[in-house]
Amino acid sequence: MTEIITQFQPDYFAIEQVFMAKNADSALKLGQARGVAIVAAVNQDLPVFEYAAKTGQADGGGIGSAEKSQVQHMVRTLLKLPANPQADAADALAIAITHCHVSQNAMQMSESRLNLARGRLR
Repeated sequence: MTEIITQFQPDYFAIEQVFMAKNADSALKLGQARGVAIVAAVNQDLPVFEYAAKTGQADGGGIGSAEKSQVQHMVRTLLKLPANPQADAADALAIAITHCHVSQNAMQMSESRLNLARGRLR
């Protein structure tokens, strides 16, 4: 994970929050993988943002409980990809898209508050 972060130099680290796994073994493995990823991001001084899977699907797939194929199609459309990404890649990209939307909205809200404090509204 550290090598990937070093190679691609991201500004942020967005990750899916833990969800209910189908069995205890899956939940344990998921927790371990998330832990490794988050530690690698923190060690590289990246801010970490966590989003619920349904949040990612809401932005990436158009609806909160989207089917995997719907998420894949929406990610392909939004990113203008030549083909649908694999399901896991589509989920990750949906989380990245969610972060872009959330951070852009937060920035716009901050600018609006600053303009309001200065007595200006746009």
